[in-house]
Amino acid sequence: MSSSVFKASLQAVLALVVGCCVGAVSRGAQDSTNVVTGTIEKVDSGAKTIAVKTADGTVETVKFTDRTTVHGLKDAGKGADLAGKEGGHVIVHTVGEGADKTAHSVEWVGDKTVHATEGTVEDVGKGSKTVAVKTADGTKETFVVADHATVNTGKDVARYSARGAKKGEHVTVYYTEEAGKKVAHVFKHL
Repeated sequence: MSSSVFKASLQAVLALVVGCCVGAVSRGAQDSTNVVTGTIEKVDSGAKTIAVKTADGTVETVKFTDRTTVHGLKDAGKGADLAGKEGGHVIVHTVGEGADKTAHSVEWVGDKTVHATEGTVEDVGKGSKTVAVKTADGTKETFVVADHATVNTGKDVARYSARGAKKGEHVTVYYTEEAGKKVAHVFKHL
């Protein structure tokens, strides 16, 4: 009798371990982060969605929650605050895929077009306020790091001031042009 109790206990523990592992793998797949850039087409506060038209003409609809933060707008901090801002340019950090794609944060850049360049970090300036990236064709581009810049590792999003950039990292830099300078808003690790 004690061996059957032991066997049942062992099966229960194994089922629990397998369940935890499967749950962790599922959450890991859902926790990948992406960047969507483009123009706000529509904000539906009732459905809590933002439709963003990307440079290739695709419209991506992203959910927002009460925890979604918005940066770059005066007197705004939540996804619903983007209502009435259609036509403005944004950088959206998302979690999840397809119909479950949800905005973690939104960077409002207004009438400034968001550009992207891919390359390898070659130099990080004094105080980490500038970053030089060497592109595939050998061009070196220097970016001024915005005060609110973020780093997207594909697994999480953190403020640039906390994570920074390191020489040798392969990144896509999302930036705007302001007063003749390239201002980096997002460093996405590749």
